[in-house]
Amino acid sequence: MMPFSDSGFPLLSLMIMTLPIGAGLIWLMPDPRKARWIALLTALIDLAFTLAIVMGFDSSAGGFQFVEQHAWIPTLHIQYYIGVDGISVLFLPLTVLLFIGVILASWTSVRTLPRLYYTLLLILESATLGIFCALDTILFFLFWELTLVPIFFLISLWGVGPQRRYAAVKYTLMMLTGGVPLLFGFLLLAFNHASLNGMGVPDGLVFDYPSLLNIPLPAELQTAVFFLLLLGFAVKAPVFPLHTWLPTITMEGPVSIAAIMTGLKLGAYGLIRFTVPLAPAAAREYHWLIAGLGVVAIIYGALMALSQTNLRRMLAFSSLSHVGLVLLGIASFNLQGIQGALFQLLNFSIVAGGIFLLTGYLHHRVGSTDLISLGGVASSMPLLAALFFLFGLASMGVPGTSGFPAEFLLILSALETHTGAGLAALAGVVIGAAYFLGIYRRAFLGPTHNSAVADAIDLRARELWVIVVMGILILAAGFYPDSVLELTRTASEDWVRMLPGN
Repeated sequence: MMPFSDSGFPLLSLMIMTLPIGAGLIWLMPDPRKARWIALLTALIDLAFTLAIVMGFDSSAGGFQFVEQHAWIPTLHIQYYIGVDGISVLFLPLTVLLFIGVILASWTSVRTLPRLYYTLLLILESATLGIFCALDTILFFLFWELTLVPIFFLISLWGVGPQRRYAAVKYTLMMLTGGVPLLFGFLLLAFNHASLNGMGVPDGLVFDYPSLLNIPLPAELQTAVFFLLLLGFAVKAPVFPLHTWLPTITMEGPVSIAAIMTGLKLGAYGLIRFTVPLAPAAAREYHWLIAGLGVVAIIYGALMALSQTNLRRMLAFSSLSHVGLVLLGIASFNLQGIQGALFQLLNFSIVAGGIFLLTGYLHHRVGSTDLISLGGVASSMPLLAALFFLFGLASMGVPGTSGFPAEFLLILSALETHTGAGLAALAGVVIGAAYFLGIYRRAFLGPTHNSAVADAIDLRARELWVIVVMGILILAAGFYPDSVLELTRTASEDWVRMLPGN
């Protein structure tokens, strides 16, 4: 029997296009309150598609699977070209699961313009899935930029802070600025192919990713491509000092959108997918820069998180610190490092995203996430407190949670290739335990001083089931990490082999 991944069935396209179709159906319903049900049903259907893709994926085979390739702009050789490999396939179901959590977290909190809100969520989800599947650089850039429109309106219209419109504008302008070097980097790669084959522009242009991997780049051009792509993706990751939009978004935007921003590190994914493979020699030469940026992010993010008195800001800087660990894994250029980096990025979807959803539930009940308004949360909301602690243990990398194998691989690879950076990562882990346990004690334990906390109800069944699913995944990946590592192994080995000297 032919493998499902080779059957020609357009499963990836159905996964991407189901969401805009669901968004259109929202506007056909006469009752705007039905929008949330249509959004949830659409996301659940999409989850079924992503699970079918994972189940049909052959982890032992190299290259891309479920490939679809069609002409899009033939005169420029731009294609609708999508597929997944071991690097990207697991991001699909976890992305959809996170969006399902966001939809449920918004169930009663979004009362103004619900049709528009859920439409924008589904469009954002579709564009995000497209980013993980795109194998044409211009198609990737289209999905990349398409995420900006729904995020801008979601923050500016449904933000919880007084400066939500400023936050939306700041984020959008920074992402647009970061998109410029990305586009220039992709164009340089295409022009290089046109120059090498002597066909000129536009006949010699090539934008498809697998072909670009096999095209030699002169040293000077490779360095330029490396820095252009590094800069473009660093803004989105975010990497210090380009991180300033993240604390602003977490404080001013909807908490559910902050869950997406911290749970989906698209910039770090871009570094793994495009920056290093397309400019491997330059990446190898400037490994110290990637490792240095990682160390600064780890220490700075951890120290800033330690000084926060608001849960949301603490989680934002904690996210920055964990991105630094991913950079260290990438800079190690070995199998342990890249698998640890991928594991950590997958963790972001369920750990960082899940803990922000719980923070959103707390904010919805109490009206604040400042420590001065909290205290004694565990007394009135024991389920929320217990699950928050579980997700916090995973973020600290405690054995038995999914955070442990990811951080263990990252630190091991860093100690092997950048000993000083690895020691800094260990220090960051210790500080991470300090800031989480400290803020948890003050927010969730002790006496209750706020009547809103004392009268708050615990998690409802609607809120609970997605968080429980995420918690189960955290424990399953913690006790059986090979289930993740086997899916990413072949693609990770191919990634490492592309680097010079390996």
